[in-house]
Amino acid sequence: MAGEREHIREIEQVLSGARSARDDVVVQSWLRCIDTHRLDPARPTEAYIVPDTQLREHREQSERLIAIARSGLETLFKQVAGQNYVLLLADAKGVTVDFLGDPLFMDQLRKAGLYLGSEWSESRTGTCGVGSCIVTGEAMTIHQTDHFDTTHTPLSCTAAPIFDTRGELTAVLDISLLRSPQPKVSQNLAMHLVTASARRIELANLMAQMHSEWVLRFSRSPEFLDVDPEAAIALDASGRILGTTRGGALLLAQAGGVDWKRSPPIGQPISRYLEIGVDDLPNLTRGRPTEERLVFGRNGSALFAHAIEPQPLTGRRVPVETISKPLAELSAGDPGMAALQLRAARLAPTTIPILIHGETGTGKEHLARAIHDSSRRKGPFVAINCAAIPEHLIESELFGHVAGAFTGAAAKGRKGLIENADGGTLFLDEIGDMPYPLQSRLLRVIAERELIPVGGTEPRSVDIKIVSASHHDLRRLVAEGRFREDLFYRLNAAALTLPTLRERTDFEWLLDRLVSQRARLAGRPVKLSPAARLALIRHRWPGNIRELVNAIDLALALCDDDTIQPADLPDFGEPVTASLAPPAVVSATRRPPSPEKERMALRDALAEAGWNISEVARRLGVDRTTVHRRMKRLQLETPN
Repeated sequence: MAGEREHIREIEQVLSGARSARDDVVVQSWLRCIDTHRLDPARPTEAYIVPDTQLREHREQSERLIAIARSGLETLFKQVAGQNYVLLLADAKGVTVDFLGDPLFMDQLRKAGLYLGSEWSESRTGTCGVGSCIVTGEAMTIHQTDHFDTTHTPLSCTAAPIFDTRGELTAVLDISLLRSPQPKVSQNLAMHLVTASARRIELANLMAQMHSEWVLRFSRSPEFLDVDPEAAIALDASGRILGTTRGGALLLAQAGGVDWKRSPPIGQPISRYLEIGVDDLPNLTRGRPTEERLVFGRNGSALFAHAIEPQPLTGRRVPVETISKPLAELSAGDPGMAALQLRAARLAPTTIPILIHGETGTGKEHLARAIHDSSRRKGPFVAINCAAIPEHLIESELFGHVAGAFTGAAAKGRKGLIENADGGTLFLDEIGDMPYPLQSRLLRVIAERELIPVGGTEPRSVDIKIVSASHHDLRRLVAEGRFREDLFYRLNAAALTLPTLRERTDFEWLLDRLVSQRARLAGRPVKLSPAARLALIRHRWPGNIRELVNAIDLALALCDDDTIQPADLPDFGEPVTASLAPPAVVSATRRPPSPEKERMALRDALAEAGWNISEVARRLGVDRTTVHRRMKRLQLETPN
């Protein structure tokens, strides 16, 4: 209480004009809190978590950046593992749209506002790392009593801004501690790590958005140019600047001797800043040694540069108007899906056979149906799972039969599934499981567009578009003699590869879409709690979309009200998680693992995490005490 009064008194002294030992950025923020935001230091305010619907809107608006930043967040979190840091990614309004923290402290983190959905705008929270960084556009550490609100004075928060390619602040990366050593200088390393991570996120964002343009990356040292550049800019074909990272804007301003705030580089020719033109860019690609890729600024400074040529198709977002609605509805801007959608849209009206690759559960049949719906073919879509039909029936099922062809044959004969698809699309799922003898007959259908029913002699013409799919590596099956090489090349005339669910950047869009669809089928409105949403985001989804649908259906069946909680979600069946789960949540119908298997699973998990107990607990979604208890019971000791 005495500390709070002292803190309030210091703020009042600053307001009256007294000199302060605080950093100027802190003093200026305190003054804004009083004069602009009308906050009262004597009225502490608990951390604010926005409602679920509002959080969803913020995350949807930041979806692309979240996906790009995620890898950087995970790398940074590993760098500070075991030091009790929490990572926050906040949007330009100060709302936390992604975070990483130790599951052991989730209740404390939520109470402190270091949690998904917390709002850290300066107008609401007062002086803080995220909010003050948004106002100033500068990296800073707000350490303990630097905070305006006494509720937050135990915290130490170091934040760095993330700018978009046009120089607008789009997000803030923050690394915080619930409690920290007293000296503010103790957070210097945190400042270095968070600013470096923000810089790399900006670089990744520019590369993703400016993928079809020239990109020029810079470094003051040739050793780091190709592996960890300091800045980057994007140029159009005429040499005009389309986008930059924050470091790129500062570097150009320095090289050109101009004020970057008064004269931003967007739209300016590169020659205004550097003694190069667009024709010089090919000389700066990887074809030359790094130390020879030198460029000179108008002020005489020298930099090492790496030019990356335009990549017109890969990862480009597909304009919605170029593809049909069935294909457009398969994703919400994921780069891998976008390239696939454009390719599928161009192939759909043709009769070129398409082979879809992808893990089990990635949605191969959904893609095949969308291709058919986009093809303008008037016939039906006929799907055949080659692995599901018994081998002794598959020939007659596919090709049909004439009357009396075999014992039990229909008296008047029967059309096969291939002929039923006449005028439409035949989808051959799990084509790799088709019996070898039938593959030659299918080859005839593709090559001659005709088939002969079982027991028949006269060929029948068919007009079909063939789409096939397999989770097998068909090239390997060909090499092993289990799949005809000539059939493979016929089917593989055009290939489409579906990304796995864990690779997709539009996961949350897909999650919300499936929750809405399955809830509608179940006849009940439901929503996801933030904790359940986070649990679903963190799962690796080895079963892909099919596993996600099953998880949602189970949660719908188990949730008591209109909100899905983590307890309603399945035990995803990961071996180590199952062995570490508390007995109360282990299914009564599942046999528990043997002690030796449990010991091996835990040992593998520990080894993979470098014997970092906190990291293992985070990966498994359990407390560290649970991991320690299991280690003791299973006689596992940390190696020296």
